[in-house]
Amino acid sequence: MGGHYAQIVKFERKDLPVGTPVVGMIGGGQLARMTQEAAIALGIQLRVLAEGPTVSAAQAVADAPVGDYRDPATVRAFAAEADVVTFDHEHVPTELLRELEAAGVAVRPGPDALVHAQDKAVMRQRLDTIDAPSPAHQVVAGREDVADFAKRTGGFPIILKTTRGGYDGKGVWVVDGPDDPTVAQAFAAGVPILAEEKVDFVRELSAVVARSPHGQAVAYPIVESVQRDGICVEVTAPAPGLAPERAAQAQQTALRIAGELGVVGVLAVEMFEARDGRLLVNELAMRPHNTGHWSIEGAVTSQFENHLRAVLDLPLGSPAARAPYTVMVNVLGGDVADMHRGLLHCLARDPGLRVHFYGKSVKPGRKVGHVTAYGDDLEQVRERARHAAAYLTGTIDE
Repeated sequence: MGGHYAQIVKFERKDLPVGTPVVGMIGGGQLARMTQEAAIALGIQLRVLAEGPTVSAAQAVADAPVGDYRDPATVRAFAAEADVVTFDHEHVPTELLRELEAAGVAVRPGPDALVHAQDKAVMRQRLDTIDAPSPAHQVVAGREDVADFAKRTGGFPIILKTTRGGYDGKGVWVVDGPDDPTVAQAFAAGVPILAEEKVDFVRELSAVVARSPHGQAVAYPIVESVQRDGICVEVTAPAPGLAPERAAQAQQTALRIAGELGVVGVLAVEMFEARDGRLLVNELAMRPHNTGHWSIEGAVTSQFENHLRAVLDLPLGSPAARAPYTVMVNVLGGDVADMHRGLLHCLARDPGLRVHFYGKSVKPGRKVGHVTAYGDDLEQVRERARHAAAYLTGTIDE
């Protein structure tokens, strides 16, 4: 997508009830789509700057203008229609957001916070200054730096990451030695490269918090996430078997990061529970996050509602869980193009199941929806969610 987009739809605030707040969300993916449901309930007008007329959120948000989030004129025109601007993704150029702030636009999270989710090198440097535990890391310029880093941190394998632009496993390489061909692949990306130790971990955890401009903050239960090929496939809330003091440590780390970085809105802190006992920060996301989708049905206040409350500086809602266990399983595209054909079976088999489709065409490995189940028995809840996801994708047929 490039060039100037002049398709901003004229928006008339006078058509809204008096006092209706307008939130502008840049990005038209499934996060914006799911935010719309929370916005409707609160009487908030959600505006979405969409990448195309048929993207996920454009199907659910009326008159979503289509435009390039990298184009200053487009973004300025969109921001002029909103009381506050927030994000479905972290890819809006930092300097453009600084220009908006300088012009008096409320940008939440602000560019000085968001850059830590945009640039992994900036994130690691800042986390070091606030003593937030991270894997060993170093920005590297070539093979010699890669070899030196591995030697200093205990040897290969190590991880190489692009400092900007990587997501869902893209821009991440496991390197088994200095002559590994993946080293050349990483440096061919044309952006600075970050080397990190390959953490021997027991599992991956996620701490989702929300913070408002005046400093109120809430922390959701710590969840366990399962990743496959760099993509989150399953989330269990709360993380099974996690000691209360360990869960509190993870929540406190996330809350401290949110406060130190000045985050406004939802912050997801993805962590490794290392085999040697360390709890290490892996990634930051400053928006509603895949590991928080369980909260739509599983928490008193969903991450989407609390993100809206936070960016508008409204009192935050309770993040407490509604059930002893909630399991969310992503529905990933496979060979079955018609996902809806499986609804009859899944909903008849399990009336307590919740299904969310994102309005996306099916492509292998693409997140096209998720299913959520909750209850008292963890294994039963897992089986229900896994069965539904597998049936919808055609992996099983009974």
